[in-house]
Amino acid sequence: MNTRIKEDIEIKLEAGPALEVRDLWAGYDGKPVLEAINFQVSRGDMVGIIGPNGSGKSTLIKTVLGLVKPLRGEVSVLGRKGSPERHLVGYTPQLELVDWDFPVTVADVALMGRYSRRGLFRRTTKEDREAADAALELVNIFGLRDRLIGELSGGQRRRVLLARAMAHNPELLLLDEPMAGLDATAQHQLLDLLDELRAKGATVVLSTHDLSCVSQRCDKAACLNRRLIAFGKPSEILTEQVLGDTFGTHLLMVHLDGQAYAYQHHTHADADAVGSSRDVSPGNGSSSNNPPAIESEE
Repeated sequence: MNTRIKEDIEIKLEAGPALEVRDLWAGYDGKPVLEAINFQVSRGDMVGIIGPNGSGKSTLIKTVLGLVKPLRGEVSVLGRKGSPERHLVGYTPQLELVDWDFPVTVADVALMGRYSRRGLFRRTTKEDREAADAALELVNIFGLRDRLIGELSGGQRRRVLLARAMAHNPELLLLDEPMAGLDATAQHQLLDLLDELRAKGATVVLSTHDLSCVSQRCDKAACLNRRLIAFGKPSEILTEQVLGDTFGTHLLMVHLDGQAYAYQHHTHADADAVGSSRDVSPGNGSSSNNPPAIESEE
Protein backbone atom coordinates (compact mmCIF):
# COMPACT_ATOMS: atom_id res chain seq x y z
CA MET A 1 0.00 0.00 0.00
CA ASN A 2 1.16 3.51 -0.76
CA THR A 3 2.80 5.09 2.33
CA ARG A 4 0.73 8.25 2.00
CA ILE A 5 -2.50 6.23 1.91
CA LYS A 6 -1.41 4.34 5.02
CA GLU A 7 -0.86 7.61 6.78
CA ASP A 8 -4.21 8.96 5.58
CA ILE A 9 -6.13 6.04 7.03
CA GLU A 10 -4.47 6.15 10.45
CA ILE A 11 -6.34 8.07 13.10
CA LYS A 12 -4.90 10.54 15.57
CA LEU A 13 -5.93 10.26 19.21
CA GLU A 14 -7.17 13.42 20.88
CA ALA A 15 -8.09 14.35 24.42
CA GLY A 16 -11.58 13.71 25.78
CA PRO A 17 -13.97 10.75 25.42
CA ALA A 18 -14.94 9.35 22.05
CA LEU A 19 -18.55 8.97 23.15
CA GLU A 20 -20.56 10.33 26.06
CA VAL A 21 -24.22 9.52 26.71
CA ARG A 22 -26.08 11.51 29.38
CA ASP A 23 -29.58 10.69 30.70
CA LEU A 24 -30.58 9.38 27.27
CA TRP A 25 -34.19 8.44 26.59
CA ALA A 26 -34.90 7.34 23.02
CA GLY A 27 -37.58 5.45 21.14
CA TYR A 28 -40.24 5.66 18.46
CA ASP A 29 -43.53 7.56 18.21
CA GLY A 30 -42.87 9.12 21.60
CA LYS A 31 -42.58 5.73 23.33
CA PRO A 32 -39.21 5.10 24.99
CA VAL A 33 -37.15 2.04 24.15
CA LEU A 34 -34.17 3.34 26.12
CA GLU A 35 -34.49 4.99 29.51
CA ALA A 36 -31.98 7.04 31.53
CA ILE A 37 -28.81 5.75 29.80
CA ASN A 38 -25.49 7.15 31.06
CA PHE A 39 -21.99 6.02 30.08
CA GLN A 40 -18.72 7.23 28.60
CA VAL A 41 -16.35 5.55 26.11
CA SER A 42 -12.67 6.47 26.16
CA ARG A 43 -10.83 6.93 22.89
CA GLY A 44 -9.17 3.78 21.62
CA ASP A 45 -11.41 1.46 23.67
CA MET A 46 -13.60 -1.36 22.41
CA VAL A 47 -16.98 -1.57 24.14
CA GLY A 48 -19.35 -4.52 23.79
CA ILE A 49 -23.09 -3.96 24.22
CA ILE A 50 -25.01 -7.06 25.30
CA GLY A 51 -28.69 -7.59 26.02
CA PRO A 52 -31.72 -9.61 24.89
CA ASN A 53 -33.59 -8.99 21.66
CA GLY A 54 -35.69 -5.88 22.05
CA SER A 55 -33.39 -4.39 24.70
CA GLY A 56 -32.58 -1.35 22.56
CA LYS A 57 -29.07 -2.18 21.32
CA SER A 58 -29.76 -1.13 17.72
CA THR A 59 -31.73 1.89 18.90
CA LEU A 60 -28.76 3.02 20.99
CA ILE A 61 -26.39 2.75 18.03
CA LYS A 62 -28.80 4.61 15.75
CA THR A 63 -29.29 7.34 18.34
CA VAL A 64 -25.53 7.84 18.54
CA LEU A 65 -25.48 8.06 14.73
CA GLY A 66 -28.23 10.66 14.77
CA LEU A 67 -30.72 8.43 12.94
CA VAL A 68 -33.02 8.36 15.99
CA LYS A 69 -33.72 11.63 17.81
CA PRO A 70 -33.47 11.45 21.61
CA LEU A 71 -36.67 11.96 23.55
CA ARG A 72 -34.56 13.37 26.37
CA GLY A 73 -30.91 13.71 27.30
CA GLU A 74 -27.98 14.10 24.94
CA VAL A 75 -25.19 12.32 23.12
CA SER A 76 -21.73 13.76 22.49
CA VAL A 77 -19.58 12.15 19.79
CA LEU A 78 -15.90 13.14 19.73
CA GLY A 79 -16.71 16.24 21.74
CA ARG A 80 -19.62 17.34 19.54
CA LYS A 81 -23.17 17.35 20.93
CA GLY A 82 -26.07 16.19 18.78
CA SER A 83 -25.67 14.49 15.40
CA PRO A 84 -22.01 13.66 14.74
CA GLU A 85 -20.08 14.79 11.70
CA ARG A 86 -20.70 11.92 9.31
CA HIS A 87 -17.13 11.50 8.16
CA LEU A 88 -15.96 10.97 11.75
CA VAL A 89 -18.16 7.92 12.40
CA GLY A 90 -18.20 4.58 10.59
CA TYR A 91 -21.24 2.30 10.81
CA THR A 92 -21.90 -1.29 9.80
CA PRO A 93 -25.55 -2.45 9.90
CA GLN A 94 -26.77 -5.96 10.56
CA LEU A 95 -26.23 -8.18 7.52
CA GLU A 96 -29.94 -8.75 6.99
CA LEU A 97 -30.40 -5.03 6.29
CA VAL A 98 -28.37 -5.35 3.09
CA ASP A 99 -29.70 -6.62 -0.22
CA TRP A 100 -26.78 -8.86 -1.17
CA ASP A 101 -28.32 -9.56 -4.58
CA PHE A 102 -27.90 -5.90 -5.58
CA PRO A 103 -25.51 -5.84 -8.58
CA VAL A 104 -22.55 -3.93 -7.17
CA THR A 105 -18.96 -4.97 -6.64
CA VAL A 106 -16.85 -4.99 -3.51
CA ALA A 107 -15.01 -1.90 -4.81
CA ASP A 108 -18.33 -0.09 -5.36
CA VAL A 109 -19.40 -0.70 -1.76
CA ALA A 110 -16.08 0.48 -0.33
CA LEU A 111 -16.32 3.63 -2.45
CA MET A 112 -19.75 4.37 -0.94
CA GLY A 113 -17.91 5.08 2.28
CA ARG A 114 -16.55 8.26 0.71
CA TYR A 115 -20.02 9.75 0.14
CA SER A 116 -20.04 11.28 3.62
CA ARG A 117 -17.09 13.42 2.56
CA ARG A 118 -18.01 14.09 -1.07
CA GLY A 119 -21.80 13.96 -1.09
CA LEU A 120 -23.94 11.40 -2.89
CA PHE A 121 -24.11 13.13 -6.28
CA ARG A 122 -20.57 14.45 -6.64
CA ARG A 123 -18.14 12.70 -8.93
CA THR A 124 -15.64 10.51 -7.10
CA THR A 125 -11.98 11.47 -7.37
CA LYS A 126 -8.70 9.63 -7.57
CA GLU A 127 -8.29 10.33 -3.86
CA ASP A 128 -11.64 8.65 -3.16
CA ARG A 129 -10.72 5.57 -5.18
CA GLU A 130 -7.33 5.30 -3.50
CA ALA A 131 -8.92 5.60 -0.06
CA ALA A 132 -11.48 2.89 -0.89
CA ASP A 133 -8.71 0.58 -2.16
CA ALA A 134 -6.67 1.30 0.97
CA ALA A 135 -9.65 0.32 3.13
CA LEU A 136 -10.05 -2.94 1.18
CA GLU A 137 -6.37 -3.68 1.72
CA LEU A 138 -6.73 -2.87 5.40
CA VAL A 139 -9.46 -5.51 5.83
CA ASN A 140 -7.61 -7.99 3.59
CA ILE A 141 -10.11 -8.28 0.72
CA PHE A 142 -8.46 -6.11 -1.93
CA GLY A 143 -8.16 -9.20 -4.13
CA LEU A 144 -11.97 -9.44 -4.19
CA ARG A 145 -12.53 -5.83 -5.29
CA ASP A 146 -14.10 -6.81 -8.64
CA ARG A 147 -16.34 -9.55 -7.23
CA LEU A 148 -20.10 -9.03 -6.87
CA ILE A 149 -21.15 -8.75 -3.23
CA GLY A 150 -23.66 -11.58 -3.64
CA GLU A 151 -20.76 -13.99 -4.21
CA LEU A 152 -19.13 -13.28 -0.83
CA SER A 153 -19.08 -15.48 2.26
CA GLY A 154 -20.44 -14.21 5.59
CA GLY A 155 -17.00 -13.23 6.83
CA GLN A 156 -16.18 -11.47 3.56
CA ARG A 157 -19.46 -9.55 3.73
CA ARG A 158 -18.56 -8.30 7.19
CA ARG A 159 -15.20 -7.16 5.88
CA VAL A 160 -16.61 -5.27 2.92
CA LEU A 161 -19.02 -3.40 5.20
CA LEU A 162 -16.10 -2.62 7.50
CA ALA A 163 -14.08 -1.38 4.52
CA ARG A 164 -16.96 0.92 3.57
CA ALA A 165 -17.03 2.23 7.14
CA MET A 166 -13.25 2.77 7.15
CA ALA A 167 -12.96 4.38 3.72
CA HIS A 168 -13.58 7.87 5.09
CA ASN A 169 -11.10 7.45 7.94
CA PRO A 170 -13.53 7.56 10.91
CA GLU A 171 -12.49 7.95 14.51
CA LEU A 172 -15.45 6.00 15.92
CA LEU A 173 -16.79 2.68 14.60
CA LEU A 174 -20.34 1.56 15.47
CA LEU A 175 -20.93 -2.10 14.60
CA ASP A 176 -24.38 -3.68 14.93
CA GLU A 177 -24.08 -7.45 15.54
CA PRO A 178 -20.83 -7.81 13.54
CA MET A 179 -20.25 -11.41 14.70
CA ALA A 180 -23.73 -12.76 13.93
CA GLY A 181 -23.61 -15.77 11.64
CA LEU A 182 -19.81 -16.08 11.66
CA ASP A 183 -17.99 -19.26 12.70
CA ALA A 184 -15.34 -19.13 15.43
CA THR A 185 -12.45 -18.69 12.97
CA ALA A 186 -14.13 -15.80 11.15
CA GLN A 187 -15.01 -14.18 14.46
CA HIS A 188 -11.41 -14.29 15.67
CA GLN A 189 -10.21 -12.87 12.35
CA LEU A 190 -12.70 -10.01 12.60
CA LEU A 191 -11.72 -9.26 16.21
CA ASP A 192 -8.02 -9.31 15.27
CA LEU A 193 -8.80 -6.81 12.54
CA LEU A 194 -10.66 -4.57 14.99
CA ASP A 195 -7.63 -4.71 17.29
CA GLU A 196 -5.47 -3.52 14.37
CA LEU A 197 -7.83 -0.61 13.76
CA ARG A 198 -7.76 0.28 17.44
CA ALA A 199 -3.97 0.26 17.33
CA LYS A 200 -4.27 2.98 14.69
CA GLY A 201 -6.47 5.01 17.06
CA ALA A 202 -10.04 3.94 16.27
CA THR A 203 -12.66 3.53 18.98
CA VAL A 204 -15.05 0.59 18.56
CA VAL A 205 -18.57 0.12 19.94
CA LEU A 206 -20.27 -3.13 18.96
CA SER A 207 -23.42 -5.04 19.89
CA THR A 208 -23.26 -8.81 20.26
CA HIS A 209 -24.68 -11.92 21.91
CA ASP A 210 -21.16 -13.36 22.26
CA LEU A 211 -20.21 -13.11 25.92
CA SER A 212 -16.78 -14.63 25.26
CA CYS A 213 -15.99 -11.84 22.80
CA VAL A 214 -16.97 -9.19 25.33
CA SER A 215 -15.19 -10.80 28.28
CA GLN A 216 -11.97 -11.58 26.40
CA ARG A 217 -11.58 -8.79 23.86
CA CYS A 218 -13.51 -5.70 25.03
CA ASP A 219 -12.21 -3.05 27.41
CA LYS A 220 -15.70 -2.31 28.71
CA ALA A 221 -19.09 -4.02 28.64
CA ALA A 222 -22.51 -2.39 28.60
CA CYS A 223 -25.35 -4.62 29.83
CA LEU A 224 -28.55 -3.21 28.38
CA ASN A 225 -32.22 -3.98 28.78
CA ARG A 226 -34.01 -0.71 28.08
CA ARG A 227 -31.99 0.67 30.99
CA LEU A 228 -28.25 0.34 31.49
CA ILE A 229 -27.99 -2.53 33.98
CA ALA A 230 -24.21 -2.27 34.33
CA PHE A 231 -21.22 -0.66 32.62
CA GLY A 232 -17.56 -1.32 33.29
CA LYS A 233 -14.75 -3.83 32.91
CA PRO A 234 -16.11 -7.23 31.85
CA SER A 235 -14.18 -8.99 34.61
CA GLU A 236 -15.98 -6.86 37.17
CA ILE A 237 -19.56 -6.68 35.89
CA LEU A 238 -20.29 -9.89 33.98
CA THR A 239 -21.58 -11.67 37.06
CA GLU A 240 -24.46 -14.10 37.37
CA GLN A 241 -26.51 -11.40 39.10
CA VAL A 242 -25.91 -8.79 36.36
CA LEU A 243 -26.55 -11.26 33.53
CA GLY A 244 -29.74 -12.37 35.24
CA ASP A 245 -30.89 -8.77 35.60
CA THR A 246 -29.99 -8.12 31.95
CA PHE A 247 -31.54 -11.17 30.29
CA GLY A 248 -34.26 -11.95 32.83
CA THR A 249 -34.87 -15.10 34.79
CA HIS A 250 -34.86 -17.27 31.65
CA LEU A 251 -31.22 -16.81 30.66
CA LEU A 252 -30.04 -19.52 28.26
CA MET A 253 -26.27 -19.96 27.92
CA VAL A 254 -25.15 -21.71 24.73
CA HIS A 255 -21.56 -22.88 24.27
CA LEU A 256 -20.45 -23.36 20.66
CA ASP A 257 -16.94 -23.63 19.19
CA GLY A 258 -15.47 -22.57 22.51
CA GLN A 259 -17.59 -19.41 22.67
CA ALA A 260 -20.35 -18.55 25.15
CA TYR A 261 -23.55 -16.93 23.88
CA ALA A 262 -26.41 -15.51 25.93
CA TYR A 263 -30.00 -15.81 24.75
CA GLN A 264 -33.33 -15.07 26.37
CA HIS A 265 -35.35 -18.26 26.72
CA HIS A 266 -39.02 -17.57 27.37
CA THR A 267 -42.50 -19.03 27.31
CA HIS A 268 -45.20 -17.97 24.86
CA ALA A 269 -46.51 -15.50 27.44
CA ASP A 270 -43.03 -14.07 27.88
CA ALA A 271 -42.63 -13.83 24.10
CA ASP A 272 -45.76 -11.68 23.88
CA ALA A 273 -44.40 -9.40 26.58
CA VAL A 274 -41.03 -9.13 24.86
CA GLY A 275 -42.67 -8.51 21.50
CA SER A 276 -44.73 -5.65 22.89
CA SER A 277 -41.60 -3.76 23.90
CA ARG A 278 -39.35 -4.83 21.05
CA ASP A 279 -37.22 -2.29 19.25
CA VAL A 280 -39.28 -1.58 16.12
CA SER A 281 -36.54 0.25 14.28
CA PRO A 282 -35.31 -0.89 10.86
CA GLY A 283 -32.32 -2.37 12.69
CA ASN A 284 -34.54 -5.14 14.02
CA GLY A 285 -36.28 -5.72 10.71
CA SER A 286 -39.65 -4.61 12.06
CA SER A 287 -40.04 -1.37 10.16
CA SER A 288 -42.56 -1.00 7.38
CA ASN A 289 -39.91 0.82 5.36
CA ASN A 290 -37.67 -1.38 3.25
CA PRO A 291 -33.97 -0.60 3.73
CA PRO A 292 -31.86 0.46 0.75
CA ALA A 293 -29.75 -2.09 -1.00
CA ILE A 294 -26.59 -0.68 0.54
CA GLU A 295 -26.89 2.24 2.90
CA SER A 296 -24.49 5.09 2.32
CA GLU A 297 -22.64 6.18 5.45
CA GLU A 298 -24.95 7.94 7.87
